[in-house]
Amino acid sequence: MAAAIRQEVQKIDKDLPITEVGKMPDFIDASVSQQRFRTFLLGLFAAMALVLAATGIFGVIAYSVACRTNEIGIRVALGASRSAILRMILRETLLLTLAGLLVGVPCALAASHLIGHLLFGVSANDPLTLATVAFILAAVATLAGYIPARRAMQVDPMLALRHE
Repeated sequence: MAAAIRQEVQKIDKDLPITEVGKMPDFIDASVSQQRFRTFLLGLFAAMALVLAATGIFGVIAYSVACRTNEIGIRVALGASRSAILRMILRETLLLTLAGLLVGVPCALAASHLIGHLLFGVSANDPLTLATVAFILAAVATLAGYIPARRAMQVDPMLALRHE
Protein backbone atom coordinates (compact mmCIF):
# COMPACT_ATOMS: atom_id res chain seq x y z
CA MET A 1 0.00 0.00 0.00
CA ALA A 2 2.92 2.33 0.72
CA ALA A 3 4.19 1.96 -2.86
CA ALA A 4 0.79 2.93 -4.27
CA ILE A 5 0.66 6.00 -2.02
CA ARG A 6 4.16 7.05 -3.10
CA GLN A 7 3.21 6.70 -6.80
CA GLU A 8 0.09 8.82 -6.38
CA VAL A 9 2.01 11.54 -4.52
CA GLN A 10 4.76 11.49 -7.19
CA LYS A 11 2.10 11.98 -9.87
CA ILE A 12 0.90 15.11 -8.08
CA ASP A 13 4.31 16.58 -7.19
CA LYS A 14 7.64 14.97 -8.11
CA ASP A 15 9.61 17.21 -5.72
CA LEU A 16 7.59 16.25 -2.65
CA PRO A 17 9.64 13.83 -0.48
CA ILE A 18 7.86 10.96 1.26
CA THR A 19 9.90 9.94 4.27
CA GLU A 20 7.52 7.93 6.42
CA VAL A 21 4.44 5.97 5.52
CA GLY A 22 2.47 4.41 8.33
CA LYS A 23 -0.86 4.07 10.02
CA MET A 24 -2.39 7.14 11.64
CA PRO A 25 -2.96 5.46 15.05
CA ASP A 26 0.78 4.65 15.13
CA PHE A 27 1.67 8.30 14.51
CA ILE A 28 -0.78 9.45 17.18
CA ASP A 29 0.60 6.93 19.69
CA ALA A 30 4.13 8.10 18.96
CA SER A 31 3.16 11.75 19.43
CA VAL A 32 1.69 11.17 22.93
CA SER A 33 3.98 8.41 24.14
CA GLN A 34 6.17 10.74 26.19
CA GLN A 35 3.16 12.21 28.01
CA ARG A 36 1.78 8.71 28.64
CA PHE A 37 5.10 7.59 30.09
CA ARG A 38 5.26 10.62 32.38
CA THR A 39 1.70 9.97 33.51
CA PHE A 40 2.50 6.31 34.15
CA LEU A 41 5.54 7.27 36.23
CA LEU A 42 3.54 9.87 38.12
CA GLY A 43 0.83 7.30 38.86
CA LEU A 44 3.44 4.78 39.97
CA PHE A 45 5.08 7.28 42.31
CA ALA A 46 1.67 8.34 43.62
CA ALA A 47 0.79 4.71 44.38
CA MET A 48 4.12 4.25 46.13
CA ALA A 49 3.48 7.43 48.15
CA LEU A 50 0.04 6.13 49.11
CA VAL A 51 1.51 2.81 50.27
CA LEU A 52 4.20 4.62 52.27
CA ALA A 53 1.64 6.95 53.83
CA ALA A 54 -0.63 4.04 54.70
CA THR A 55 2.28 2.12 56.22
CA GLY A 56 3.30 5.15 58.27
CA ILE A 57 -0.24 5.79 59.48
CA PHE A 58 -0.68 2.14 60.38
CA GLY A 59 2.63 2.02 62.25
CA VAL A 60 2.08 5.20 64.26
CA ILE A 61 -1.50 4.41 65.26
CA ALA A 62 -0.77 0.75 66.01
CA TYR A 63 2.19 1.78 68.17
CA SER A 64 0.18 4.39 70.07
CA VAL A 65 -2.58 1.88 70.79
CA ALA A 66 -0.07 -0.83 71.76
CA CYS A 67 1.51 1.59 74.24
CA ARG A 68 -1.89 1.86 75.92
CA THR A 69 -2.24 -1.88 76.50
CA ASN A 70 -1.84 -1.54 80.28
CA GLU A 71 -4.32 1.32 80.39
CA ILE A 72 -6.83 -0.78 78.47
CA GLY A 73 -6.24 -3.70 80.84
CA ILE A 74 -6.88 -1.45 83.84
CA ARG A 75 -10.07 -0.10 82.25
CA VAL A 76 -11.27 -3.67 81.71
CA ALA A 77 -10.36 -4.53 85.34
CA LEU A 78 -12.38 -1.54 86.54
CA GLY A 79 -15.43 -2.70 84.61
CA ALA A 80 -15.29 -1.09 81.21
CA SER A 81 -16.86 -3.20 78.51
CA ARG A 82 -14.72 -4.34 75.65
CA SER A 83 -17.04 -2.68 73.14
CA ALA A 84 -16.77 0.66 74.99
CA ILE A 85 -12.98 0.43 74.87
CA LEU A 86 -13.05 -0.44 71.19
CA ARG A 87 -15.35 2.53 70.49
CA MET A 88 -13.07 4.83 72.49
CA ILE A 89 -9.97 3.80 70.56
CA LEU A 90 -11.70 3.92 67.18
CA ARG A 91 -13.18 7.35 67.99
CA GLU A 92 -9.73 8.72 68.89
CA THR A 93 -8.22 7.13 65.79
CA LEU A 94 -10.89 8.52 63.49
CA LEU A 95 -10.61 12.00 65.03
CA LEU A 96 -6.87 12.00 64.31
CA THR A 97 -7.55 10.73 60.80
CA LEU A 98 -10.19 13.38 60.19
CA ALA A 99 -7.81 16.10 61.40
CA GLY A 100 -5.13 14.79 59.04
CA LEU A 101 -7.54 14.72 56.12
CA LEU A 102 -8.82 18.22 56.90
CA VAL A 103 -5.24 19.49 56.66
CA GLY A 104 -4.03 17.18 53.87
CA VAL A 105 -6.78 17.52 51.28
CA PRO A 106 -6.57 21.33 51.02
CA CYS A 107 -2.78 21.08 50.85
CA ALA A 108 -3.09 18.52 48.06
CA LEU A 109 -5.51 20.77 46.19
CA ALA A 110 -3.17 23.74 46.61
CA ALA A 111 -0.16 21.77 45.36
CA SER A 112 -1.98 20.07 42.48
CA HIS A 113 -1.25 22.90 40.06
CA LEU A 114 2.43 21.91 40.23
CA ILE A 115 1.78 18.59 38.48
CA GLY A 116 -1.09 19.57 36.20
CA HIS A 117 1.13 19.84 33.13
CA LEU A 118 2.38 16.26 33.64
CA LEU A 119 -1.05 14.65 33.60
CA PHE A 120 -2.62 13.15 30.50
CA GLY A 121 -6.33 12.49 30.29
CA VAL A 122 -7.17 13.49 33.88
CA SER A 123 -7.37 16.79 35.74
CA ALA A 124 -5.07 17.64 38.63
CA ASN A 125 -8.04 18.16 40.95
CA ASP A 126 -9.86 14.93 40.16
CA PRO A 127 -12.48 14.58 42.92
CA LEU A 128 -12.79 10.81 42.50
CA THR A 129 -9.05 10.34 43.04
CA LEU A 130 -8.99 12.61 46.09
CA ALA A 131 -12.01 10.87 47.60
CA THR A 132 -10.53 7.42 46.92
CA VAL A 133 -7.22 8.32 48.54
CA ALA A 134 -8.97 9.88 51.55
CA PHE A 135 -11.14 6.76 51.92
CA ILE A 136 -8.14 4.42 51.69
CA LEU A 137 -6.21 6.38 54.31
CA ALA A 138 -9.26 6.49 56.62
CA ALA A 139 -9.77 2.74 56.19
CA VAL A 140 -6.09 2.05 56.96
CA ALA A 141 -6.26 4.26 60.06
CA THR A 142 -9.42 2.48 61.25
CA LEU A 143 -7.79 -0.90 60.73
CA ALA A 144 -4.65 0.36 62.47
CA GLY A 145 -6.73 1.25 65.52
CA TYR A 146 -8.91 -1.84 65.44
CA ILE A 147 -6.26 -4.57 65.25
CA PRO A 148 -4.13 -3.44 68.22
CA ALA A 149 -7.25 -2.55 70.24
CA ARG A 150 -8.57 -6.08 69.79
CA ARG A 151 -5.18 -7.44 70.79
CA ALA A 152 -5.00 -5.16 73.84
CA MET A 153 -8.50 -6.15 74.94
CA GLN A 154 -7.35 -9.78 75.13
CA VAL A 155 -4.78 -8.89 77.81
CA ASP A 156 -5.64 -10.33 81.19
CA PRO A 157 -6.69 -7.42 83.45
CA MET A 158 -4.76 -8.97 86.35
CA LEU A 159 -1.53 -8.76 84.36
CA ALA A 160 -2.17 -5.08 83.66
CA LEU A 161 -2.87 -4.39 87.34
CA ARG A 162 0.29 -6.22 88.41
CA HIS A 163 2.30 -4.23 85.89
CA GLU A 164 1.13 -0.94 87.41
